[in-house]
Amino acid sequence: MRQLNLQYVRPEMAYTLNHRLSHWYVLYLMLVYITDSVWGNSHYSIPEELELGAAVGNLAKDLGLDARQLSARRFRIVSENKSQYLDVNLNTGMLFIKENLDREQLCEQRLTCVLMLEAVMENPLKLYRVEVEVLDINDNPPVFHRKEFHLEIPEIVSAGARFQLQSAHDPDAGSNSVRTYRLSTNEHFTLELNTDNNHDITPELILRRSLDREQQAIHQLTLTAIDGGNPEKSGTSQIIISVSDVNDNAPVFEQTVYEITTAENVPNGSLIAKVTAIDTDEGLNGEIIYSLSHRTPERVRRLFQVNSRNGEITVVGIVDFEEAKDYRMSVQATDRGSHAVPVHCTVLIKIMDVNDNVPEITVTSNSSPIPEHSSLETAVALLKTIDLDSEERGTVHCYIAKNIPFRLDNSFNNYYTVVLAGHIDRENVAEYNITITCRDGGSPPLTNHKTIRVQVSDVNDNPPRFTQPSFTMYVTENNRIGASIGSVSAVDPDFGENSNLSYSILDSLLHGLPASTFLSINSASGVMFAHRSFDYEQLKLFQLSVQVKDAGSPPLSGNVTVNVIIVDQNDNAPVILSPLPNRGSETEETMPRSADPGYLVARITATDADSGQNAHLFYQLLQPTEESLFTVSPDTGDIWTIRRFGVKDAPKQKLVILVRDNGKLSLSSTVRINLSVLESNTVNAATIGRLDSEPWTSDLRRDLIISFAAISLVFLMAIIILAIKVHKGRNGLNDCSSSWPELMQKDSRYGMHKAAVNLQAPPAHFTGVYESETLPQAFRYEECPVPTMNDMFLKLDGPAAPMINIKTASCVGQENGKIQNSAIKGTMESAEVRCVFNRFRIHDHMHTYTKTCY
Repeated sequence: MRQLNLQYVRPEMAYTLNHRLSHWYVLYLMLVYITDSVWGNSHYSIPEELELGAAVGNLAKDLGLDARQLSARRFRIVSENKSQYLDVNLNTGMLFIKENLDREQLCEQRLTCVLMLEAVMENPLKLYRVEVEVLDINDNPPVFHRKEFHLEIPEIVSAGARFQLQSAHDPDAGSNSVRTYRLSTNEHFTLELNTDNNHDITPELILRRSLDREQQAIHQLTLTAIDGGNPEKSGTSQIIISVSDVNDNAPVFEQTVYEITTAENVPNGSLIAKVTAIDTDEGLNGEIIYSLSHRTPERVRRLFQVNSRNGEITVVGIVDFEEAKDYRMSVQATDRGSHAVPVHCTVLIKIMDVNDNVPEITVTSNSSPIPEHSSLETAVALLKTIDLDSEERGTVHCYIAKNIPFRLDNSFNNYYTVVLAGHIDRENVAEYNITITCRDGGSPPLTNHKTIRVQVSDVNDNPPRFTQPSFTMYVTENNRIGASIGSVSAVDPDFGENSNLSYSILDSLLHGLPASTFLSINSASGVMFAHRSFDYEQLKLFQLSVQVKDAGSPPLSGNVTVNVIIVDQNDNAPVILSPLPNRGSETEETMPRSADPGYLVARITATDADSGQNAHLFYQLLQPTEESLFTVSPDTGDIWTIRRFGVKDAPKQKLVILVRDNGKLSLSSTVRINLSVLESNTVNAATIGRLDSEPWTSDLRRDLIISFAAISLVFLMAIIILAIKVHKGRNGLNDCSSSWPELMQKDSRYGMHKAAVNLQAPPAHFTGVYESETLPQAFRYEECPVPTMNDMFLKLDGPAAPMINIKTASCVGQENGKIQNSAIKGTMESAEVRCVFNRFRIHDHMHTYTKTCY
C-alpha cells in the first residue's frame, strides 16, 4: 500500500492518524484525498480583440483552488498553441489576456474557435482542462481580391449575356461574413446573385441593353459587398468594362529595315533599338503587339528580345564579337482585334569589338600529392598563360597569395612554376588550394584566376591517443561469458596505414592471475569481452592497461587504464540467522498462555549477502494457525501477539515466516516455528528446556557437565529473583516501557493489517543497534535495569561457538566459517520480563545485539 505524504494530507486526516482512530475512518479519509486529485475543467467565452490585461475569469475560484497557494504550488498555464495568449495572476487567481486574440488568425472561418489550455498544479500534481471559446466580432469588412475588375465586351454582344464577377472575402465567420452584393446604378447592366451548396454567394453581371462603342467606349461600375454584422461592414471593387470595336485596319511600320550598331558585352537589359508601327483603329483594334517572328534564328532569340507593348529591343544575353560580328532579326506587329493580320520589318545589329578576353591559365604539370617532409624549393606545378587580345592587352602578370608556404617563379615566356617555400604538416593542413591570379595589360585590365589543389601525403609522425584519460566499464555479476562490457577508443591524426589502430591488453597479474583470463579485446574495434562470470561478493572491481598501436613504420603506441566495476545482482537469497532451526527448517518456541497483547513471541533475524536494495529485507507472516493471534513487523521481523489466548485456542501453533529481499527479482527464505503455549506453572521448565536446546560451544558443554550442581543452584536462585520481579512488575509495569506503535493484525483475505481492538502497549521499550554494513537490518534495544538470571548466562558465550555461512545457512567449523553466531535466549515464567542475548561474528568484525527486555 502506497503511503500518504502527510505534507499534503488535510489537518483532520493527520489528527486522525496521530490519535489512531478506527481502520474504516482512515480508509474514508484516504478516499477523500484521492478524490481531491481528480481532473477538473473550466469553460469561458470571450470576444476576440480584447485589450491586453483584460480579465477572463477567476480561474482559481472556478477550479476550487486557494489563490494564496498558487505560487507555492507552482501553478501555471500551458497552451497547446505556440503563443501564450492567456496567463494567470498567481496573486489573485484571475485568468487574463496576455497576447492579442485574433479569431481569424487562430481559427480562420471555423464556426467554433476554442483555445485548449492546461492548468498544472504541483505538490501534489494536478491537471485541469481549461477551454476558452473565442467569439467572433464583426471587425473585418469584406475585401475583393482586386480593387479593379476589367471586363472586355464586344459591341456586337446582344442583351441577356452573363458575365461572372469576382467574389469578396470576409475573414469573419457565420453571420459576420458576406451576406449580399449591390451594383451601382446604370442603364446597361444589372446584378444577379447565385448561391451554391456551401452557401457561398457569387455575383453575376447581366447585360440588359446592347452596347455602342461610338456612343460610350468605357463603362465604370461599382460592386459593393455587404456582410451581416451589426453594424454591417462593406467593401467595394470597380468594374471597368471596355467596349471593343470591329477590327478593319492592319498595323504599318515606320521603317521597313532598321540598322543598329552596338558594342560587345552590352549589359543585360540594355536598350539598343526601338521599332514603331501605327494602327488607325481604336481600342483593341488599334493596340499593337510586337514580337520576334518565326523567321528569327534561335541563337538571336537567346540574345535579344522585343517589348510586346512598345517595340523596344533589349539585350538579354552575352553579345560577343568573337562569336558573331552582326545579327539579323525579323520583328512582327499584330493588333489585338479579331482576325488580325501581322506585318514585319527587318532589324540589322552590328557588333563592335572591345577588350573582353581575360588571360587563360593552363596547368601543364601537377606533382600532387607531396610528402609532408618534402624539402624547400620542391617543384609542385607548372602552368602557362595565354591572352587572345592584341599584344598590348596580352601582356600577363601572375602572382599567388603570400600566406601559404608556396611561391610562384617565372620560368620563361608565359610559363610559371609553383615551388615549396615553407614547412608543411598534413595533420594541420591536409591539402592546399593555391589560387594563381593573372592580369593582362588592357584598359581596364582583365584578371583571371586558376586554383590548383595540392594534397599533402602522410608520414607516421603522430602516436595514437585515447579519447579519454581512463575508461570505466560496468558489468553486472553473473554475466554471460563472452559478453561485451564496453569499448575503448583512440584517434590517430595520421592517415591511411599510419592511422590503422589495433588494441591489446597489456600483460599483468590481477589477483595472481593473468589479465587475459579476465577480459579480452577486439583488436580492431576496441570492444572488450568478459572471459569469466564475475561474482560481486568475491570481486568488486579491478584495473588493467590497454595498449593501442598504429600500423606505421615504425609503429607508434599509447596506453590507457581501464577500470572494471562489478555491479551487484540479486543472486543471494536471505539467510535466516536466528532462531536456528532444530530440524530441517523448523524451530521450537514457547510462550505463556497468560501473555498480554503485544507479547514478543520470537524475533526473526536474517541477512543477505547482496548489497543495496538487493539486501533490504522484509518479513511476512504466511501461515499462522490462528490469523487473529499473531502479526509480524515487516522491517524488524518481530512476531507479536495481537490478543490474549482464549480457551478455544489450540496449545500448538504453527507459524511460517517469509523473508524476502527488495531485488527486482525478489528472492526469499522461510522458517517454520512450532509454538507451544504453556500454562503459567510450566514456563520456567520451558525456559530451561530452551536453554538446553541452544547450540553451545564445546567448552560450555564441558563446564556445564562439570558444574551441573552449580547450575542447579543458579536455577533455584533465578526462581527466587523471578518471583521478586513478578511482584514488582505488577506494581510498576511501565518502568521499562514507553510509547508503542499500533499493532496490526494480518487479514489473510486482503493481505492488510488492522489495529487490534483490545491491544495493550507491551511492557518494554526497544530501539536498535546494528554494527555491520553487510547486514542491512538495524535494531536497538534498551537494556532493562532489572537483573535477571540471563545476566549470568551472558558470560557463557565463548570463542568456540559454531559458525554460519550467510549465503547457504549451513553450520561449519570455526576455522572454515564466515559467521559466528551464539545466542542465549531465556524465557521466564512471568509475562512482564523477558531478555534475549544474541551475538554474531561476520569475518573479522564483531556484531552484537544488546540485551532486550520485554
